[in-house]
Amino acid sequence: MIWNIYLIILFYFLLGGIGFYLINRKKDPLVARKSYTKFIVYFFIVNGLFFSITIEPVAFRYLAVVITIVGMVELVRLFRLSGYTRKRFFAASAAIFSLLAMSFCFFATLNENLILFTFLVLSIFDAFSQITGQLWGKKKILPEISPNKTLGGLVGGACVALASAFLLRKLPGGSPGSLLFLAAGIILFAFLGDVAASYYKRKYGVKNFNNLIPGHGGFLDRFDSLIAGGAWVAWYSLLTDI
Repeated sequence: MIWNIYLIILFYFLLGGIGFYLINRKKDPLVARKSYTKFIVYFFIVNGLFFSITIEPVAFRYLAVVITIVGMVELVRLFRLSGYTRKRFFAASAAIFSLLAMSFCFFATLNENLILFTFLVLSIFDAFSQITGQLWGKKKILPEISPNKTLGGLVGGACVALASAFLLRKLPGGSPGSLLFLAAGIILFAFLGDVAASYYKRKYGVKNFNNLIPGHGGFLDRFDSLIAGGAWVAWYSLLTDI
């Protein structure tokens, strides 16, 4: 079953590659190169996390701790570089992130099928919201916080992710209603996590947290949706028997 799922992932990456080609074929070569770099790096990140979950779940638990620690370091770094301005905003942000981080680390200890389902749904949403947004998105939904987010991207990414959740329904099990609610929550929290990270950067007047990951704006830029989506599943698991 795992290899069948991996073939689905490869098929999605093929579709994504075609989408990125259509997006970048008329763009400036430097802009296109950055976009392709981001796509390639994302491919390796997804593969690394996929196999850490499916082959050695303990490795994913350690990765979860590393991701949350580096994420907190990035929050503190921007606060420090600002000259320790907006103290109340930073304190509130750090508190919210700490709650999400602890919940995400708990999520990393759950059943590996549930972890894999969550990871795949939010990764598909994240990837296809960018692709459909750039191809067909026109109406910006949060222009002052995250200018690249469009209604078309949000709807397109959510539709592909929900359809994929149906294809992957045997992983978490449960009734169709509970599966839909779980997947919708993953998508919502992934979106909100991404928005929250963008809002934090805007507050401190920067575009990226750092350049540690080529083509991405830092660890939180890459893993904000995973942290928030994982936190939602952790809370959901505590309230249900999933």
